[in-house]
Amino acid sequence: MQDKLKKCFDEGKKGGERHKGLRKVTLNDKDAKSHIIKALHNFSAITAFHNMGYSDWSASAAFYTLYHGLLAILAQKGYESRNQSCTFALIEEMIKKGEIKMLTIKDVKEIYDKDVTEDIAHSSKLLDIREQMQYSTSTSLKEEEFEALKKRTKELLDKIRLEFERKVE
Repeated sequence: MQDKLKKCFDEGKKGGERHKGLRKVTLNDKDAKSHIIKALHNFSAITAFHNMGYSDWSASAAFYTLYHGLLAILAQKGYESRNQSCTFALIEEMIKKGEIKMLTIKDVKEIYDKDVTEDIAHSSKLLDIREQMQYSTSTSLKEEEFEALKKRTKELLDKIRLEFERKVE
């Protein structure tokens, strides 16, 4: 993990404002809150896509709901990420170090872990549902899949928001 984070921070030093890694930045409550607002916006999109007959896009909206929540936590702690795998690596490291208390590694891996091999068509893992919708020719989730996706996204978003609102001692 340390090698991954080192590469992410090295990448963050390149490219100016358009870097593709991680950077330590000045704490910025406005940016952190903006990510929470974006997460809530994306959460609303889950249902909007479903209601319009585009529930395949609900899966991507669910992912970005949670991803922006994680970016909010990083911004609140003084980090900027422009790379998904770097974001997840830093969040995981912060959980291991006890800097993030409301989320578990298992929660985070449910969103992004590509190393777990499961039957994607029958998985409840958010990543698997998103990949199934994104890369298959299917254009809709079954109603029970949609409800499970929305429910689990809400549960994880609630944990992220609790972490975001947690007062650090």
